[in-house]
Amino acid sequence: MLKIIERPSPNFNERQGVAGPDILIMHYTGMPSCEAAVTRLTSAEARVSSHYTIDEDGTIYRHVPEELRAWHAGVSHWRGASDINSRSVGIEIVNPGHEFGYRAFPAAQIDAVTALGREIVARHRIPARNVIAHSDIAPDRKEDPGELFPWKQLAASGVGLWVEAVDMGEASLALGATGEMVVALQTALARYGYGIEANGLFDPYTRLVVVAFQRHFRPAVFDGVADGETLAILRALMERLDAVA
Repeated sequence: MLKIIERPSPNFNERQGVAGPDILIMHYTGMPSCEAAVTRLTSAEARVSSHYTIDEDGTIYRHVPEELRAWHAGVSHWRGASDINSRSVGIEIVNPGHEFGYRAFPAAQIDAVTALGREIVARHRIPARNVIAHSDIAPDRKEDPGELFPWKQLAASGVGLWVEAVDMGEASLALGATGEMVVALQTALARYGYGIEANGLFDPYTRLVVVAFQRHFRPAVFDGVADGETLAILRALMERLDAVA
């Protein structure tokens, strides 16, 4: 049983249109300290919240019970849904973020994220593909928890999905590209869950979606160019979806 410290937030309401959550979203706090983040998440004036915050030493704070709707996702989309707050549990992970000095997540913190994540996933039967980043649901607004978040490690512990893929040397797709290959890319990204239309144009929004995808599944390079390795990873994910369909 995890030790959890109660720091209640007044910022919540009832979930709408769902029996319970089926998405787990990872955020970083993007603030200078844990106390600054917790203070904001529990302030009525701020009108934001999450279900949990996890400090760098692994301390877990609970702000909103999981059966209620916390206010952490904002304008976002995943797998055809837009009221992501109603469908999700949100975990804020203490890290200064890209604005205040982004840094690696300490082992004690990730151990706590993993342990809590495993409990949440089991409790609500959340599919692995629905353990996602804030940047996955809002690629045009957010970049957290960022490229240093250890998605591969979490997936190996049963929280989320990870695939390995070999670059088949396909031609890269980049800003301004058009045609059937772009349609195929956009279609695959949408099928996985991203809020994107298959319009056949590699426009600025498509690039942002590719950046979010790379931050999650190929964080070594997240330049928004759908190169051979990026396409191979996306294809491997599609094969994984086909296998469980």
